[in-house]
Amino acid sequence: MSLLQALSNNIAEIVEQAGKTIVSVKANRRFSPSGIHWRQGIIITSDESLKQYDDITVTLANGNKTSISLLGRDLSTDIAVFQIENPPIPVATIGDAGNLKVGNLVLALARSNEGDICAAMGAVSVVSGAWRSMSGGNIDQFIRPDIALYPGFNGGALVDTVGNIIGMNTSGRGGTALTIPASTINRVVEQLLTKGRIPRGYLGLGMQPVRLPENLKKSLNLASSVGVIVVNIEQNCAADNAGILLGDILVSFDSSSIEDTNDLLALLNDSSRLGKSVKVQVVRGGELIELDVTVLERNTAEG
Repeated sequence: MSLLQALSNNIAEIVEQAGKTIVSVKANRRFSPSGIHWRQGIIITSDESLKQYDDITVTLANGNKTSISLLGRDLSTDIAVFQIENPPIPVATIGDAGNLKVGNLVLALARSNEGDICAAMGAVSVVSGAWRSMSGGNIDQFIRPDIALYPGFNGGALVDTVGNIIGMNTSGRGGTALTIPASTINRVVEQLLTKGRIPRGYLGLGMQPVRLPENLKKSLNLASSVGVIVVNIEQNCAADNAGILLGDILVSFDSSSIEDTNDLLALLNDSSRLGKSVKVQVVRGGELIELDVTVLERNTAEG
C-alpha cells in the first residue's frame, strides 16, 4: 500500500468515526446547520445559524430524526446548547485546540439534511491568542482553518488528524471559516448547564465611540484619544445610580481603558465583577471625573 493510499484510508476512517457524533439541525432554514454531540445528551451548534429555537429536530447518522430542546445560548460566542433524550449516537472525543500549529492538517465535518456525512480538508492558516467577538464574547483562541464552509457546515466540527474534535466551525467576515475552540465551548456549556444562563454585567447605557481633541487628551493625561460617549441612560440602572450623565465620555472602567463599546462589553462579560463596585472615569465638561458603579447582572434587568 502506498503512503498516499494509507493517508487517504486514515482520513476516511477518521471521518467515519468522528462523523457518528455529527448531526444535522433542522431549524426552519433553507440550509440547516450541523451540530455536535458534545457531551452525553448535549448537542451544540452555531447560534447565528438558527432562525428559531422551538420545534427543532436533528438528523442522526442512521438517517433517523429526533427532537431536541434548547438549554441555553450564548450569542457572544455563537454557541447554542440543546438537550437530546437517549441519544443513539456516541459522544464526541474532545481534543485540545491549544496544541494546534499553523500548517497542521484538519478536517471540517458536517451532516446533510438527508443524514449524509460531509467532510472538507485543509490546513490551519492562522492560530493566535484570545480574542473578543463583535458582541463582546471572550474566545480563548483565534483559529482560522483554510477550509471552505459549504452550506450546512456551520455548527459542525473541526477535527485533528487523530480524530479528536477540537472545536466548532462558524462563519467569520466574508464567509471565511473560524473555529470556536473546545475550551470556550466547555466553559459556555458548563455555565449554561449549572446556571441556565451566561451571567453578564450591565450598566444600562447606550454608547458610541468618539474621538477626544488631542489637547484635551494631553491636559487630562489620558492613555488614549478615543472613548465612548453616553447617548442614552436607562432610569434606575447601574449607570444612572452611579451618577453617569448624558454626554459623559467613558474612558476607563475598572482601570482598563475604553476605546470602543466592545471593550466595555468584554469587561462586563467577566462575571467576577457582578455585584461589585468598580471605578469608572468619565470626561465631563473638560474635566476627568471618577465615579463608583455597582455592576448588576443583565438578567435582572435588560440594558
